[in-house]
Amino acid sequence: MTIADRILELRKAKGISQEQLADCIGVSRQAVSKWESEQSIPDLDKVIIMSDFFEVTTDYLLKGIEPQTEKKEDKKAITYVFNIVATAMIYLGFLFTELLWISEQDIGAIIGGMVFIILGIMLFAVGIYWVKNKERTLVTAKFLKINIWPISFIILSLIYNLIFDRMIAPYPLLNWGILYFAAFALFWIVYIAICVTVTYSQIKKEKALK
Repeated sequence: MTIADRILELRKAKGISQEQLADCIGVSRQAVSKWESEQSIPDLDKVIIMSDFFEVTTDYLLKGIEPQTEKKEDKKAITYVFNIVATAMIYLGFLFTELLWISEQDIGAIIGGMVFIILGIMLFAVGIYWVKNKERTLVTAKFLKINIWPISFIILSLIYNLIFDRMIAPYPLLNWGILYFAAFALFWIVYIAICVTVTYSQIKKEKALK
């Protein structure tokens, strides 16, 4: 992998355009384009600025040397543990909410479940602190493709029930009438469309980063 490849990879992992990178470094977009296409190489002062911006060493940019590999692997392991625990908390909150509401129909079920879900999201946010750039994007993709299903289900259900039934429930309620049947069908179409779209996009992102 050349310095051109590393600049391109880091820029894509950051999710920014050539023009945005150029603005941050203080060069033209054409200069960044030439670096990434191996038509020229950045001056040393620009390499230093990029190393700070991408949070990597100058040795990595120039030579591809990644120091402290063992520590980086430890951080990755911590992040994945946080990710797993966060996902478990979100699904636990989801199941707690749905099952308790079915048996008790108590607002406390929703509050309790949402607390678990919010804590899970916060735990995930803490977990990705340990990794940077490409690995952070990869972990986020893994998290979103799994957790979009329970999170969006509860959120859409609450919105749906408030609009059509003027009450709170963590799953879509079905009443008699053409309007209710149409709304119920629309709920599932929107829910599945959102989840499938997000899941598919995150799977594509994972494959691109591997």
